[in-house]
Amino acid sequence: MKSKFQFTFKNIKSQYKKALKIGYKFLTCEQYLIKKKKLPKLTIINRVDVDFSLKKADKLREIFDLLKIKATFFIRLHAPEYNPFSFENYKILKAMRDSGHEIGYHSEVVDQAKIWNENSSECLIRDIEILNRMLNIKIKGTASHGGMTGLNNLDFWEKKKASDFDLKYEAYDKQPEFNAFFESLYLSDSEWTKWKCFKNGKRQLNDERSLADHVKDLHPLIYLLIHSDCYFESHFYE
Repeated sequence: MKSKFQFTFKNIKSQYKKALKIGYKFLTCEQYLIKKKKLPKLTIINRVDVDFSLKKADKLREIFDLLKIKATFFIRLHAPEYNPFSFENYKILKAMRDSGHEIGYHSEVVDQAKIWNENSSECLIRDIEILNRMLNIKIKGTASHGGMTGLNNLDFWEKKKASDFDLKYEAYDKQPEFNAFFESLYLSDSEWTKWKCFKNGKRQLNDERSLADHVKDLHPLIYLLIHSDCYFESHFYE
């Protein structure tokens, strides 16, 4: 099942509007955790991984604010592509926080440990403290970033729990308190030019339908992951 979806900000906005029109309620990852035992009949967990561009993430924030929905934005601290402490990016992060969106940490602790020859747990603890102090918040969760090192940052959690680090969840957490990936239709744009989906953790081969296509099927729970970097006004390299 192919999709002709074009990854423009205009189109992704229309996708969200169609989901709202059908009756879906959008929750942050933290809100999902809190409401899991009594979710709305049609629920979408709204997650944004910010891999390369906070400026593009701010455009998504503007769309969400206009539509009056919330998202969880996962932010990197060590990306060569953006500096969260720069003058403009810090303004963007504060706007996300002040608009009521959740901010989480897009962690790269396995990469950090290898590159810096440091303990991965200590890297995570330090980064959580930095992000909390930076924005005067207390983050509730992390999402492991998939980078170019060939290492899998999700491996860090094989024998660890979010609660070990005073967190409530990891975005692919298998603990019953969260476990969103295995209890939902998981839909992601992480292949950059096409969508992919998993149903209760199993890849749905050749299903490249977009969000607006999937909401027609009235899935009770959709775990939606988008990346700010995929979207543009007129072309990918703008």
